[in-house]
Amino acid sequence: MKTLIVILGPTGVGKTNISLRLAEKFACPIVSSDSRQFYRELKIGTAAPSEEDLKRVKHYFIGTHSIFDKYDAGQYEEDAIKLLDKLFQKHDVVLLVGGSMMYIDAICEGFDDIPDVSAETRAFWQKEYAEKGLEFIQNELKRLDEKHYHQVDLMNYKRVIRALEICTTTGRPYSELRTGKKKKRDFNILKIGLNRPRPELYERINLRVEQMVKEGLIEEARQFYPHKELNTLNTVGYKELYAHWDGEFDLDFAINLIKQDSRRYAKRQLTWFNRDTDINWFHPDNEEEIIDFIESHLDFL
Repeated sequence: MKTLIVILGPTGVGKTNISLRLAEKFACPIVSSDSRQFYRELKIGTAAPSEEDLKRVKHYFIGTHSIFDKYDAGQYEEDAIKLLDKLFQKHDVVLLVGGSMMYIDAICEGFDDIPDVSAETRAFWQKEYAEKGLEFIQNELKRLDEKHYHQVDLMNYKRVIRALEICTTTGRPYSELRTGKKKKRDFNILKIGLNRPRPELYERINLRVEQMVKEGLIEEARQFYPHKELNTLNTVGYKELYAHWDGEFDLDFAINLIKQDSRRYAKRQLTWFNRDTDINWFHPDNEEEIIDFIESHLDFL
């Protein structure tokens, strides 16, 4: 049966290098599940594959959208599943590579069929948040859907707003629409998790941020400073620089904050991934061990 090999792990762990070697080993393409690498304008700050990497192995969902496009995990699920149907006509194996938790789940588990939200509803809740603050929309969610209120990350205003949009669109609690049932896929899924000892991972993250700065992260971010309110730019590596240019702190502090926020993001990723008992964990340097494990789980070899 066709097999999707999912290479996941925290930011900075080393997914790109090993995924390239695995793709060459199994003569297959790579589908990205890194939601930030979808945006063609954000190359340095998202550690997107280089032109050389893209020549070595065929990639999908790299630089396919603009930061001005609205694109979410639900749309990604629909587009990526259609793409996989086509790819599996030619390949026995496809790699899914990235660390964006919801986007990986979109492919492996699928989302419930949540109705579309109108632009007016979206604008209404964005305005409520902008004018009345996080605590107000938290309380609104508690009023409309107390069950989801106790489940959602209340500090993530986007998640809170999303739930409110669905509640007001359907007239029903968001939690009633979330079945949590996995969708059946027409391919096997083999999950390979990559991790390193925390000091080693954090040192790699710090060094990567320094390398991004040398490669032009500051100049890249400055181009889009006039558009800093876009959700696509409210992300690590950009939001800290925009706060610096807004006068909140100096540049050295901003760069150190990028390192700190990247480390925190890695910790959140690992917390999310550790819920999934289907993930098989390896150190990224143990390439032969990973290959042996994959080959032992491919029924067509």
